[in-house]
Amino acid sequence: MANYQEFLDGIDRAAYHEGELTWEEDGYTVTRTYQYSPPGCHDSCGVLFYAKDGKLDHVEGDPLSPFTNGKLCMRCLDLPEIVNHPDRVLYPMKRAGERGENKWQRITWDEAYDMIESKVKSIREEFGSESIVCVHGTGRNVNWLVPLFGQAALQTPNISTLFFTGFACYMPRVCGAMAPLGDFPIADAAVAHEDRYADPSFKAPEVIVVWGNEPLASNADGYIGHWLVQCVQMGSRIISIDPRLTWWGARAAYHLQLRPGTDAALACAWLNVIISESLYDHEFVDCWTTGLDELWEGIKDMTPEWAAPITGLSAEDIAASARLYASGNNSAIQWGLAFDQQMSAMALNLAVCDLMAICGNIDRPGGNILVRNSFEINAGYASGEDFTPKSAKDRKLTIARGTGITGGEFIAHACTDGILHCIEAGELPTGEPYPIKMIWFQSSNSLACAGMDAPRDYEALKTVDFIVNADPILTPLSAAVADLLLPVAMSCERNSARTWWTPVRTIYRAVEPAGESKTDEQIVVDLMPRLNPEAAEAFGWTKDTDIADWYLAGGDGKKHGASSNVKGNISEKAKGGVGMSFQELSEKGGYAYDDWNHTYEKYAKGMLRDDGNPGFSTPSGRIELAPYTYRVWGLTPTPFHTEPPEGPVTTPELMEQYPLILSCGGRSFEFFHSEHRQMQTMREFHPWPLVMVNPADAEKYGVEDGRWAWIENGHGRFKQIVKVTPRVAPGVIHAEHGWWFPEEEGAEPSLFGTFDSNPNNCTRAFETGEGGIGTNIKSMICRIYPFAAGDELPGERVTRKGGWGDYTVGAMRGSKVD
Repeated sequence: MANYQEFLDGIDRAAYHEGELTWEEDGYTVTRTYQYSPPGCHDSCGVLFYAKDGKLDHVEGDPLSPFTNGKLCMRCLDLPEIVNHPDRVLYPMKRAGERGENKWQRITWDEAYDMIESKVKSIREEFGSESIVCVHGTGRNVNWLVPLFGQAALQTPNISTLFFTGFACYMPRVCGAMAPLGDFPIADAAVAHEDRYADPSFKAPEVIVVWGNEPLASNADGYIGHWLVQCVQMGSRIISIDPRLTWWGARAAYHLQLRPGTDAALACAWLNVIISESLYDHEFVDCWTTGLDELWEGIKDMTPEWAAPITGLSAEDIAASARLYASGNNSAIQWGLAFDQQMSAMALNLAVCDLMAICGNIDRPGGNILVRNSFEINAGYASGEDFTPKSAKDRKLTIARGTGITGGEFIAHACTDGILHCIEAGELPTGEPYPIKMIWFQSSNSLACAGMDAPRDYEALKTVDFIVNADPILTPLSAAVADLLLPVAMSCERNSARTWWTPVRTIYRAVEPAGESKTDEQIVVDLMPRLNPEAAEAFGWTKDTDIADWYLAGGDGKKHGASSNVKGNISEKAKGGVGMSFQELSEKGGYAYDDWNHTYEKYAKGMLRDDGNPGFSTPSGRIELAPYTYRVWGLTPTPFHTEPPEGPVTTPELMEQYPLILSCGGRSFEFFHSEHRQMQTMREFHPWPLVMVNPADAEKYGVEDGRWAWIENGHGRFKQIVKVTPRVAPGVIHAEHGWWFPEEEGAEPSLFGTFDSNPNNCTRAFETGEGGIGTNIKSMICRIYPFAAGDELPGERVTRKGGWGDYTVGAMRGSKVD
């Protein structure tokens, strides 16, 4: 901690123009702000944008930003390459010719808006607004703005991350934590303190469990991975739970290399050890929790000896690692996407929240702190929903083939499997007619990234009457099915604000939008008066900064303007809010921390409950180890393990044909989901999709390092370059997701090679865990075999000459890749 204070004291603040928003330096105009998206990840790092002649020239980290202290990943450092890329969509365009031909005609914004207005009003009148689906990509700045636009302007309740079965990203963790804890827990790496590690109330975790993620590459969910490295430098010990050997596993006291999809069995065994050996925090459990007896009854037979053959771990390591986690006076669990992408998703999330709770690691320094969005700024998936007609809300797609959680207030998103069913069948799962006539995509490359069973999704989309895609880049989704393309400005070209937990930050425009591109915010401002004048009048927005002002004033998804009776202006009486306008906050450094998140043991200070009493924001006021809310949702209230639908336990007869476990979805340093594939620099570091194969399996199945191989199961196949490595155990392979090839032909059948290397050729829709939550992405079965001469996928036939250079995928078939 002293070293961190020395770092702060050593910054030459005058050299970094402390207190200035913009300045001139060596012929450049420099803007201090926060990078977000597009393109970007789940985080928002402090940056200095250097512009010359109206173009972004280079990017530096801002050491005056306490969020990242000047550190940046390669994606931020290489931003000028994509911002100034010749392949950007710069003008509104409508389809010329048939879908899939990738032929476009430039039009004006007014023509584009006229087309949208005409289609939306016609569909509303004939079919109802619920026949429109509004789609956003991964959780970034548009994941509250697009729902607001969809519900207030399009007036549809069907907001979705399309074709993503089982709500299998973040939502299981959010809901799985809210039920037992009442709030969301994150590993405490001093994130809530403006003075970070120098804050006297902070203590580094004694033990950090890095479970189901590689935070250094993913930096996921409002969390920066290198924060934990600094904790390790302060003495934190590591337990790594991951089928892959990562940076954390190489340094761990225990690397638990379990069989993919069996995390819940391990978590239940940890609970069994900690309770049976009385290693839990008795005082905390007695004072602040309820349901210990019921929890014990549910997991009393789930011993390490029971879990060992399921997980592939030794009973000794399971028990010893559980004891290490429980032994710390403060231990933290950093969890990841693997929690959401398995059949036991909700049970696993409950089990790990129970582990945090019984060990007393909730809201204590160096444990898992409870967080909320800074200053109660709560624009979210429900934004604008009060402008959606009740008749449409009543037909919101919340049912996956008649099973699972039925949504309502619990899940603001529409069920993606329900949408797919309605597109294919033209009816609700109950048989009632329900056509999907229009889809609005905003920065979502569904075919290349999120879409389970991507070929099936493609066929379904081709039947939808009208599709709009708003995106900075021409993607496979655009080429395949879009009727209208809207060019979206990038992060350095927009004015916006965001908070993912803490602090609240602004994104301040450093250069003007390229071509005729517009920010996500400006598109909302332009279209809302055309599509729903009532909502436009209520919000009162005329420019993009009006939305930022509303947001910073505490926009909660239902207030119009800064408060219920103030349109578009800052109001001191607004519930929540930072108390500064967008311009004011930008000029004060672009960030603000709040005291609420900064405070530990909020449960003892009456800060969690609406009535101001001590306790947690749960029905009982205590942490519910067997949550009442799970019963309301129709879920089992104690943890358990569910086997993947195919595997050595469930379908042993298939293992001779498909002997390997296929995990996928891991992050890399160069790319975020399906973004950045156009960038020469990123592709120099990481030119091809890679599948990790253990040396023993490579020899056994005849695949070679650096050569293409097929990965196949009973549903489909895809190809990737083999990376022979001991980082994965024998019997397990790990493939990358999100790959497409902008250098290839965009027209059918190639579609930029979107199906060539796509693991979602092998995944299945409608395959979920209990309650319709979770899915099997990370624990499929497969076989692997060499790529033979003459093998061909549609995307291998033509190589397109891109503005950034050529990467001839087809030329590499069957040959060594260096």
